[in-house]
Amino acid sequence: MKEEYSIFKKFPTLEQASELKELLNEHGIESLIDDNVPPVDITFSGSTIQNEYEIRIKQSDFKRAEEILEKSAENLIDQIDKDYYLFEFTNEELYEILLKSDEWSAFDYTLAQKLLKQRGKSVDKDLLDSLKNERLKDLAKPEGNQRPWIIAGYAFAILGGFLGLLIGYSLWTSKKTLPNGQKVYSYAANDRAHGKYIFFIGLIITPTAIILKAIGQF
Repeated sequence: MKEEYSIFKKFPTLEQASELKELLNEHGIESLIDDNVPPVDITFSGSTIQNEYEIRIKQSDFKRAEEILEKSAENLIDQIDKDYYLFEFTNEELYEILLKSDEWSAFDYTLAQKLLKQRGKSVDKDLLDSLKNERLKDLAKPEGNQRPWIIAGYAFAILGGFLGLLIGYSLWTSKKTLPNGQKVYSYAANDRAHGKYIFFIGLIITPTAIILKAIGQF
């Protein structure tokens, strides 16, 4: 079975995405660039539509790709100006970068480690692995209560609206990609069960409503 490609990094410009693709290719890691421009945002977590360029790689390559980025960042650290904003960060803020490494660049992540070590703080592989595991557990948690969308989904599905199908399908099947490439369901099992019921109710009622509407026009 061919291994699926998962989102590794996102960039606001094609140039930035292409630079990373070239770096990965130099180290023998196959990658793809996707232009993420969804026509409709049907996730319900409050996100907004943004034009982003995604670098996708195989999940089995995630760890090595992270190591390549960190190594590349190490080569640039000695060239950084001392007025770089991370030099003003407190120790707590630097540890926050280590915890939420997925929200920061590889350069900032690597520099945060160096600054903490220079300040006499303990930063070792065990700590970094522990922080990454803690972050993965937190990000893997399902999104909050989807009750308003569940109610809306049932209402639209029963009324024969196509939006009911979309809401149901999204609640039922939506997944998110964790920083290690693993994909998990976005919503809790109970919410996904409602999504499945909404989808099939809409699947039955929507075509019937369309047919009845068409007959009524004759």
